[in-house]
Amino acid sequence: MYGHVHPDFGLVTEKLQQLMSKRSAIGGAAVAVYHRGELVVDVWTGQRDAIGTPWESDTMAMSFSTTKGVVATVVHRLVDRGELSYDEPVATYWPEFAAAGKDDITLRHLLTHQAGLHQVRTLVESTEGLLDWDDMIAVLAAQPPTWEVGTKSGYHALTYGWLVGEVIRRVTGLTVNEAVQREVAEPLGLDGMFIGTPIEQRSRIADLLIDPKASARMLGMFRRMERFDRYRPLYEALVVDDFLDVATTDRIHDAEIPAANGVFTARSLARMYAALATPDAFDGPPLISAETMAEATRIQTTGDGFTGDAVGRDVVVQFNMRWRLGYHLAATSTGVLPNGFGHFGFGGSGAWGDPDSGLAVAMVLNQVAGTPFGDTRFLRIGGAAVRSARRREDSSANA
Repeated sequence: MYGHVHPDFGLVTEKLQQLMSKRSAIGGAAVAVYHRGELVVDVWTGQRDAIGTPWESDTMAMSFSTTKGVVATVVHRLVDRGELSYDEPVATYWPEFAAAGKDDITLRHLLTHQAGLHQVRTLVESTEGLLDWDDMIAVLAAQPPTWEVGTKSGYHALTYGWLVGEVIRRVTGLTVNEAVQREVAEPLGLDGMFIGTPIEQRSRIADLLIDPKASARMLGMFRRMERFDRYRPLYEALVVDDFLDVATTDRIHDAEIPAANGVFTARSLARMYAALATPDAFDGPPLISAETMAEATRIQTTGDGFTGDAVGRDVVVQFNMRWRLGYHLAATSTGVLPNGFGHFGFGGSGAWGDPDSGLAVAMVLNQVAGTPFGDTRFLRIGGAAVRSARRREDSSANA
């Protein structure tokens, strides 16, 4: 294992070592942790490809839905400057979107997955269709919502990226990646945060390592779900049959898929969430004002069903995600952090910030294991970070 760790956070590297030493573990990973503005863990280990090339300090990994939190952060920057409003109809910025009864859908609906546009299987025949931005925007603009907007939350696993991304493009005149660079990467001095990675940066990307048998089993599981009404929305939102085949090639980086193909270092993700969760720990103006962050991180979906203008159990993932505006709950092996916010991704990646503990934690890796909701690796890393922070603060209080 390489990098550095503060002695107070040795539990984090111990946990990472345990996870990477299992017989089933392949590939590599990187973890970064900030505590009250201090980078206390910045480590990497393992291999970035199947032939054993070592993971390095600047290695990046495709992190699937962890991308959504980065895209949301761009939106909050634009809201902060008055270029966007959460409760403005999307059609104000993207007039064609008003078609098929969508004129009342707001940006808030998109960020909280309440727009009823979660289905992706009806839009494309293969992953190749996902790589054409103009086509995806056209079919989504023409699509009617599948439920009364605002009455349900249903995870827009892939469509979120084009829906929110097109709003960003319309108001900035930039591609989503260009907006990420301008609004997040450049202000924070990050060098490992891309969506649709430029060719000159691709040599830094770790290869995704996926067991073909495990991939086939997972696809079979999703196909079986289609038979049951309760689970069909998950299948409709997540599954494009050849997506993982394309995701293991360079082709996946030729387009922007702002819900899925973000490429990051753990260090860059952790720094972003540290800036959001603990802005007073850093010099200079905050990335986003306290007022906007308070609204961005306020839980929008509560209870078990329809509650006023909010909903509880997500009809796609089947549990309460406690959606904020583009972020969800921060879960760890020690429990859910009440005021934590972030986003996890298929394949085990994730990042979150927590103003209560002063933590920001991120993990990227290249072994795709388990299912989108059954990978506990990042939960365990987060739990180790929480325990470490608690011990550190208890020790400081008793000194």
